Parts: sequence; structure tokens; C-alpha cells
Amino acid sequence: MNWFNLGKHRRSKLSRFLDENQITQQLLAEKSGVSKSTISRICQGDAFAPTMKNAQKIIKALRKLTNTDVHYDDFWM
Repeated sequence: MNWFNLGKHRRSKLSRFLDENQITQQLLAEKSGVSKSTISRICQGDAFAPTMKNAQKIIKALRKLTNTDVHYDDFWM
């Protein structure tokens, strides 16, 4: 039993989307051109939002990877 939720991180909308679509952070980093460390930070919680430039790269990559019409406000707002 984990009394204090130790080791549990609040997951971001992006992180949940990646899981639902079976996309790894590494694959997203490779396809978007955004560093793995930045992708990791974004996935840790909703408190961190990427720069507009990185967000555009991520959105473009997600559209190609999932063939869906995702938008900035689907993940950050």
C-alpha cells in the first residue's frame, strides 16, 4: 500500500494521449525534433507548457503519428 502516493506523478494530458495512442516519449522526440528531456518535462504534469515553437513541432508530429487533428488547447491551456 502506498500511503502518501510516493513515486506517483501527476500525469499531463499529453502523457495520457501518448499512452492511449501507444507513442513513446522517445518516438515523439525523434519525430518532432524536440529533445527527450523537454518531452519528459511536459509529460510530468500540466504545470509545464512548452514554448510555442516546440508546441507546434509536437502538434505537427502528433498529427502525423496519429492521423488525428490535435490542437494546442487539447494539451495546454
